[in-house]
Formats: sequence, structure tokens, C-alpha cells
Amino acid sequence: MTLNPDTFFGGAPEVNASAPGRVNLLGEHTDYNDGFMLPVATPQRTMVAISRSGDDHFHFYSPNLDASVTFVRDGSAPQGFGSYIEGCIRLVQAEGIEVPPLRVYVETDLPVGSGLSSSAALEVATLRAMRALLGFELDDVKLARIAQRAEIEYARVNCGIMDQMASSLADESNMLFIDARTLEHRLVPLPADTELIVVDSGVARKLAASKYNERRAECEEGARKLGVQALRDVADPSAVESLPAPLRERARHVVRENLRVLEAAQGVSAERFGELMNDSHFSLRDDYEVSIPELDALCEALRAAPGVLGARLTGAGFGGACVALCRKGQAQQAAASALAAYDQDGRQGRILVPVPTDRKDHDEPV
Repeated sequence: MTLNPDTFFGGAPEVNASAPGRVNLLGEHTDYNDGFMLPVATPQRTMVAISRSGDDHFHFYSPNLDASVTFVRDGSAPQGFGSYIEGCIRLVQAEGIEVPPLRVYVETDLPVGSGLSSSAALEVATLRAMRALLGFELDDVKLARIAQRAEIEYARVNCGIMDQMASSLADESNMLFIDARTLEHRLVPLPADTELIVVDSGVARKLAASKYNERRAECEEGARKLGVQALRDVADPSAVESLPAPLRERARHVVRENLRVLEAAQGVSAERFGELMNDSHFSLRDDYEVSIPELDALCEALRAAPGVLGARLTGAGFGGACVALCRKGQAQQAAASALAAYDQDGRQGRILVPVPTDRKDHDEPV
């Protein structure tokens, strides 16, 4: 039986906080190559409610998973959703901040496994809640850095910084340009008179973690062979053609993807932005090899829909969602048209953005 917050806390929690997921529009697999990205925040969020626990134990609960985690003050959480929360707590303690045992209630309307970074939203919302409860100073960039470390050191996912930066700093109306090396960031408006569509392919990202680590190692080897610190330092795409396969193809994607982000961040027409998204998907499919037939079919269906300017997979690949840019006012119709074409041969997708009108909104941002 799932618990509501009043039951879990025995009354109202002391603090509510929330954080969004992210949809990446350009700059896929560039963050761990010190590159550039253009994500935007999702309407869906993760909500974290917390209170001091009143005993010597940490207590975490997720109604989405109907799962509880309890461990003593100096103990540790088992691997799972609790490890992300524990990582945030331990790293705040490492900053010299005293954190008492807490009760933490996590609820989300972000679809897990769709490539919208529910993990970063959990980390950022947890840190925001702790910041509000305990009153310590932590700027939004430092918060993103701690969230990334929590995922790497406690959840054991060797992620880049993009997801946490986007969850901490992005909004739904603007893209967030991020330089992964310097963490320079600025908001960039979406192309005029456009809106976004995000459609889940219905395929969970089962291979994403193992292939992610493989691609990361290939990029590092490619950079080493080219004599640069990271592929971000290669400005001329032709420079990668001397590499052996598959390092050549991996590096080609990263170098060209960085150039796509830099062009888009300067401001381009909606039509050109759509072309850049299409080119990004083809590169992810052919050079980086992280797409699958379902994602390709969904992107094709989106591109064929009325009003759509461009479409690409978003997230690590091997499942998850696709994002498309379309003309303002046509998102609902275009998404429905794309799903009608895609939902064949046993496939079944679902629209994530625009958010269905029957969504129950429960988050209370700090």
C-alpha cells in the first residue's frame, strides 16, 4: 500500500522542493568530452519533501516505486533510488555542514527510463530541499556539481554535468547553453514561434549504461591519439579522419555536434535549427551508433508530421524518447499524427511534451 506524505511524516513535512527533468535539443554525448550542450527543462518535475526524522535513522520513501529505505545515521543506503539521496546528503556533510537524520519523500511525474533525466531531477530537488531546511548557502552551479558527484560516487553512474546543470539552471521557455569545461552558461531563447514535442518510444534504455561507458572510453582514446585533452579541442572535423574505426566515427560525431551547438546558440532560424536537429540524429545513428530502429522510426514519423521542423533522439540512446521542434500551436496535432504513424507493428509510444491536460501537478518549487 502506497503512503501519502501526511502518513509518512505524521503530518505536514517541514520543506517541499522540486526540480525539472531536461530535454536535450542539441549536444548529445558532448558533455563528457568537455563540449557544448543546449538542453531545456521539462514541464514534469520531481518533488522532494523532507523533515528531520526524530530518531537516529534516515527514512526514504517513493510512492512511484512503493519502496522504502531505512538506515542508521552512519550506515548506507542500498543501491537504488536511495543511493542518489544518500550521495547528496554525504556530499553536503563533506562540505562541513551538519545534516541530521532525515525523512525524505520523493514523488515524480517524470517517466523513468525515457531519457528525461529523472535522476538529476531527484538529486537537484533533494539538494534544494536540504538547502531550504538547513539554511546553508549553495549556489545553483555548485549544487549541480554536488548532484553530479552524488550520481558518480554513490549511484555509480559515470555521468557528465549536463543533466544536473539543466535541472538546476534551465527553464521551460529557454535553452540553456552550457560549456562543460568552464561551466559557462547562459539562457538562449528557442527559435521564434516554435514549441517542442517529446514522445517516448516505449523502449526502455536497457543498453544505455554499458554502451555509455564504452562510448566514453572510445572518445577518450580518440582524444589521446589526436594529442588533445578532450575532443572539444578539435575544431576541424577533418582532423578526426586519420583515426581508426570506430574511434574516427565517434570523434566525428562529437566534433560536428559541438559545431552544431555553437551555431545554434548564436541564433538561427527555426528552419535551420530543425536541420541541425535532423543532422544530429543522423550522426547519433550512423557515427555514434546509439540509436535503435524504434527511435529512427519515431523520428521519421515526427519529421513527416505537419508543422515539424526537425527531430532527434534525446538522451543516451538505445531507447527512451525523441524530441522535435515544431511551429507554435501545432504541437498537439503533430504529436498525435506522429504517434498514429509510429504505433504499428506492436510499437506503442506516448506523448510526454506537451503534457497531457489531465496531468496532476503536485510540485511546489522552493
